[in-house]
Formats: sequence, C-alpha cells, structure tokens
Amino acid sequence: MSAVMFEGLPARRWHFGAYVFVVAALLWLFRDTALSMVAIWERSATFAHAFLVPPIAGWLVWRCRDRLARAPLRALPWMLLPMAAACALWVAGELVSVSAASQFALVALIVLSVPALFGWTFTRLIVFPLGFLFFAVPMGEFLVPTLIDHTANFTVSALRSSGIPVYRDGNVFIIPSGSWSVVEACSGVRYLIASLMVGSLFAYLNYRTMWRRWAFVGVSLVVPIVANWLRAYMIVMIGHLSGNTLAVGVDHIIYGWVFFGVVVGLMFWIGSLWAEPDEPSTEPQDRPMAGAAAPASARWLTAAGVVALAAGAHLLLGKVDSSLPVAVPVLAWPERAAASSELPFTPGFRNPIAQSAAAMQEGDRPVWVWIGYYRQQGLDRKLVSSVNQTVDPEDRRWTRVDSRRQEVDVGLPLDVLSGTLRETTRIGGASGERLHYWQWYWVDGQFEVSDVRAKLRQAWQQLAGRGDDGAVMIVVTPADPDADKTLSSFVAPRLEGWRRWLGSVRAAGQAP
Repeated sequence: MSAVMFEGLPARRWHFGAYVFVVAALLWLFRDTALSMVAIWERSATFAHAFLVPPIAGWLVWRCRDRLARAPLRALPWMLLPMAAACALWVAGELVSVSAASQFALVALIVLSVPALFGWTFTRLIVFPLGFLFFAVPMGEFLVPTLIDHTANFTVSALRSSGIPVYRDGNVFIIPSGSWSVVEACSGVRYLIASLMVGSLFAYLNYRTMWRRWAFVGVSLVVPIVANWLRAYMIVMIGHLSGNTLAVGVDHIIYGWVFFGVVVGLMFWIGSLWAEPDEPSTEPQDRPMAGAAAPASARWLTAAGVVALAAGAHLLLGKVDSSLPVAVPVLAWPERAAASSELPFTPGFRNPIAQSAAAMQEGDRPVWVWIGYYRQQGLDRKLVSSVNQTVDPEDRRWTRVDSRRQEVDVGLPLDVLSGTLRETTRIGGASGERLHYWQWYWVDGQFEVSDVRAKLRQAWQQLAGRGDDGAVMIVVTPADPDADKTLSSFVAPRLEGWRRWLGSVRAAGQAP
C-alpha cells in the first residue's frame, strides 16, 4: 500500500506505519521461512511465477487507492485469535518439516494483519489482492502422482482408440515404434498452477459478477488438465508417425509449451468475449465512507499483539526443539538375519540418519527387510515427504508399477502400502522379475500408513517432548499369487518385537 494515499492524513499514515512495522517484524522473525520460499522460486520452474505475485498484488492494491483513501480505519484486536491459529500452524509445520504449511502460515499472518489494523471496510476493498498473495506459497506438488495417473490413462485410451496397440505396465507403455513413460514433467502440474494463477487474475480484472469469476476460475482449472492430456497424446503420436525423429528430446518440451500457450491463449480470448465493463462509481470521490473512527491505542496494541504472537511461536518452537535427541541410532536387528548391504532395489527415502537391510527367509521363500530411521528431521531429512518414494528414481533397474493401501491380517491391526516393483531391464518380457512389497511408518510407538496421520503423530510426539524419531519399514518378496500370504506369515510373529525394538532405539537416543 502506497504512502501516497495517506498524504495529508496523519491518522492514516500512522496506520500505514503500524502495518509496515508489523510486516517488517514478521519478515524478520520468520526470515528462514520467507527465504525458503524464495529459494524454491529460484530453483523450481514450477513456482518461478511466484516472483510476480507480490508486485501484481501491489499493483492491484494501487488500483483501489482512491477508495482506500476514503475508507474508515478501525483496528480489530480480536483478529489476534485467527492470527494465533496461523502461528500454531507455523509451529506445527516446523515441527513436522512441512514447509508449505509454515509458508502458508506466514502469508496468512501478513494478510490477516490488514483487517487487524485497518478493519473490515478497508479490507473488503482489497480482498482479491490479499488472497492473490497465497499464490506465492509453493504448494501443489502433492497432486503430481494423481495427475500422472490420469495423464497415462487418457494417453493409453486415446492411442488404443487411434488403432495403435498398447502394452501398459504402470505408467510405462509400449507401442510398436517404442516405449514411453509418463513422468513428473508430464504431469501437467506446472500448467495447472500457472493457469489457475493467471486465470484468477483475468477473472478478477474482466468480470464484475461473482458467478462469472468463479466460472472462469473453474475453466482455468479444467482446461490445463485436459490440454496436458491432449499434449501427451499428440507428442506420442508425433513421435510414432515420425519414426521417433520428432517430439523427442528438447523439442518434446518445446512442443508441449507451444501447445499449452495456444490453448490458454484461446481460453483467454473466448473469456474476453463475456468481459464486463467497470461500473461507473456514483459515489463522490471526496466524501469519506461511513464508519467509526479508530482509537490510536487499539491500533498499536494490536500491532504489538501480532509481534508478540510471532515471537511466542518462536519461543515455543525453541523449547520443543531443545528436547530433540542428538545421538545417532544404532540399528542392530533384534533377530538373527543375514546382513545385506543392499536390497534388490534402492529405496527412495532421502537422507535417513540410519538405515539397515537384512535378508531373511519365510519357509523356502526369500524376504528382504529394509528400515530407514529418521531423527532431527528438517527440510533435507524428512520421514514423510512428497519426494520420498519406495524406489529411488535414479535406480534404473527397478520401477514401481502400482501401489494401494491395504489392510493386512498379521495378528495385529496393520494397514500397509502394498504394491509391485518391476525390473525395467526386461520391460514387458514374460520372464521379467517382479517383487511384491509392504511399506509402513513407525511414529511415536505406533505403526501408520497414512502420511497425514503420521505427520500429526510426529507433531504430537514433539509437543509431548518425546523427540521426532520415526522410521519407515519395507518388506519385499518375489511377486506371485501367494506373495501377500508369504509376507503376512513373515511379519505376524515379528511385528510386536519390531515395535519394542524401535521403541528401545528411540529411548537410547533420548537417554542423558
């Protein structure tokens, strides 16, 4: 908000000064969170658009300067309540290393400071610019697996409808001219996020009625998804018809962005046909809006309250962090097992503080067990993270074909992530080796498969002063119709022993 709109109005300048003080204090206190956002903008092409969000929001506020200059100002101290909730969200995000939650909380604090210091009449005039700031939060990558699956489904169906035979194995499919796979870059999440941001801005600037705005936002969500499906299908078709001389390598990406640009351009052109002109204002420009005057004491008390909440969040986090254990755990299997330096595949869980693998037997069938142990978690070491996968993406030999949540009978209640791994060196071959796996977390003494519940358990564990220890376990056996039965027979007599063993590992790390 520009100081120009407050010239000649001392009270307004003081309100503006209070807001600048609050925002500066928030950015200083939460500087690590703010810098982590900028770092993601810099390194990720998916979120590079976020650099434009603050200046666009500022320009949108500037467009409203005449009405803002006449809006009554009234501090709302009770807004400290939702701001306290935002501080709690930041603490929780830091405890469980969910940077998107911490970053969302910081933006929410900056946004909520506006009604807290200026009141609702003032805030209603700039609701969209304030909401637009949330596009600066780098979030949305959790949609990648779902978008990949839908893109693969459409591409395979479209190819078969075009008369091309397709052999599909997970997100990899083979046609007579070669093999293709739908990977993260093909998910369309970049198109989706960019289209949603630009589409929301277009709707705000071109429509006055809410139903038209929301309808166009809905279109800006659907169009990039469908456009990405068509893009994937056309790239495969171009490669197939050209003998794999076109739409491969760099031009694969170029064709995709050109097609997306054309589609989005058409979307905006069609949307402009229903644009609504601005309604002329019948309100005298020199007449202040109705509203009560703002007591100066409430303004500065509210500003001080915001800063106190932010400082309190850091104190609470520091107190919880001080209880984290520092010892590196020693993972010695509680039963006799053949030590194995490696599994048939490479697990894709990043940076565990300790890990161990073992080769065992269930009857005459081999079973491999791997555990990744996490402690003192942070941005570069997280048990539950969207970048963690059963198989490391750099493992060129193995790929995950499918996965599903499954309740298994092992004598104790246990939900697992169950799936199949395929040896990619013999793709599509009848003799290609396959493995069947179960995977689950251990957090705060309990076994869990849900990412959300595992994160919540971890937060509660830290608030209770029990550290942030957690682990992931993967058990694997050759895939066949009896694979689940084999793993059930193997896990059932050992599960409770594993629980006690992991508890002792955590206790050893917390010992003085």
